[in-house]
Amino acid sequence: MKMKKIQAIIRASKFENVKEALHERGIDFFSFYEIKGCGHEKGDSLSYRGAVYDVGFIARIKIEILVTESFVDMAIEAISKAAKTGEKGDGLIYVSSLEEVINIRTGNKNDEAINK
Repeated sequence: MKMKKIQAIIRASKFENVKEALHERGIDFFSFYEIKGCGHEKGDSLSYRGAVYDVGFIARIKIEILVTESFVDMAIEAISKAAKTGEKGDGLIYVSSLEEVINIRTGNKNDEAINK
């Protein structure tokens, strides 16, 4: 079965909503990272004791999910609905194909690697 990697960059404040939305659809295994970035939202600068500090990097969460092709649309819908505020900076979702996934412990491959 074909495997996909879904990566989403979302607002940190929406992480719990996204996690719950994925859980409701049976997607409980994923990795996430706290990241900072800049984009269409313009960051601010802060002045403290005469020095100007760039605080323009905005806290985000990056989620990575490995799924079989049959779960892709479901995962995208869950992330999109749970992360959306309607404002700039809601985030992005990337989907890419995986050649092969191998479970280190069992040696299982692809869908067997993540489902056992």
